[in-house]
Amino acid sequence: MPNYSSYLSPFSWRYGSDEMRRLWSEEHKRRLWRRIWVALAETQSEFGLVTAEQAADLRAHAGEVNVERSLAIEAEIHHDLMAEVKVFAEQCPVGGGVIHLGATSMDIEDNADALRVRAALDLVLASLAKLLVRFAELIEQYADTPVIAFTHLQPAEPTTLGYRLAMYAQDLLEDFQELRKQKAECRGKGFKGAVGTSASYAELIGADNLADFESRLSEKLDLPFFNIASQTYPRRQDFTVVNALASLAASLHKFAFDLRLLQSPPIGELSEPFGSKQVGSSAMPFKRNPIRAEKIDSLARYLAGLPRLAWDNAAHSLLERTLDDSANRRILLPESFLAADEILRTARGVLAGLRFDADAAARNLAVYGPFAATERLLMSLVKAGADRQEMHEIIREKSMSAWEAVRRGEENPLAGLLVYDVRLKLHLEEEVMWEIFESKGYVGDAPVRARELAQKLRGL
Repeated sequence: MPNYSSYLSPFSWRYGSDEMRRLWSEEHKRRLWRRIWVALAETQSEFGLVTAEQAADLRAHAGEVNVERSLAIEAEIHHDLMAEVKVFAEQCPVGGGVIHLGATSMDIEDNADALRVRAALDLVLASLAKLLVRFAELIEQYADTPVIAFTHLQPAEPTTLGYRLAMYAQDLLEDFQELRKQKAECRGKGFKGAVGTSASYAELIGADNLADFESRLSEKLDLPFFNIASQTYPRRQDFTVVNALASLAASLHKFAFDLRLLQSPPIGELSEPFGSKQVGSSAMPFKRNPIRAEKIDSLARYLAGLPRLAWDNAAHSLLERTLDDSANRRILLPESFLAADEILRTARGVLAGLRFDADAAARNLAVYGPFAATERLLMSLVKAGADRQEMHEIIREKSMSAWEAVRRGEENPLAGLLVYDVRLKLHLEEEVMWEIFESKGYVGDAPVRARELAQKLRGL
């Protein structure tokens, strides 16, 4: 149970899944440290440095993490990893004396961080895959459903709801592919000692054995290592991972921002779920605020700023290492993933209960659809032999008159204004022009391409 009488990060209890919080917990980090120390001792045993009994003793006690005892020691010695070494050694009467042999702190911590980053990417990818499947379902359901499109936040021509959803899904698919690439390329520091030269390990087992030594450790940990590393793995890796998470946030920010616009009553075509007992406002009981979409945008805005911090850590890591990244990485890595995790969880909830108001969509098409038909009308007139510039000016003048009527709350009169204009009737029959103003079908091959993307999403 969280201690609500002291400051808690919202990521400790409000935002993010239990699984993601567990990955970035202090206890799990120390379990990974111990797992790495056991692998190191077992590999050193194969090279005759550690006895089998010592390595077995470490493995037997690896699960006995005692964070409170370790923190008490850290308060005296001011070194978190060495405090954990001391606690582990206290628990291992046979093997305690060989823990951390030849290693520097970052041989343990950076490999543990790489393991956590990779596991966190797995959680993000699994959540994103589920979101993309839901997008595929909605794209297919609404591939042919016409809605008015907007450019410059002004009504434009018809599109389909499925095609609009496909725009978001296409961006998210590229984010999925980039995150999967980051996971495949994620590497640990390996075991290279204080400045990355492997001098300490060469002293213990001989330089000729170093490649085999690291290879066995890589296999035990199921983690590839950088071939070149200083005291840490290159901090550029953190930047590329956090940047990929920020890109995911950007894609979902656009979706949520658009949803907030489309959810406003003047448009009213889409809305996020709203519970029967949900309170929209403490002051205005009638409110149905888009709080889920707003939360996505709020957390996405936060996540968007984190790549800069990761960039600074990479660019400002002087020579073989400085410690000025250490404190902020304790926040940067977990909160990047927890923010992405909560954004995805919220987006999945929104899509699970997304509501489409067909009446609102029809109303918007009736009001703005006639304007959309003007491009089609202009092309038909020119194909029939009319002067393009002359027809454009006539249509523009009639459109401006129709806009004034719409602003007064009247029905859009544009179709009649143009169909009955004698200058246009010189080139096209009235019946043909009325058909042109049936603009709902003026969506090209958008439904086909939307369905093609949906099929691709289902193949993930």
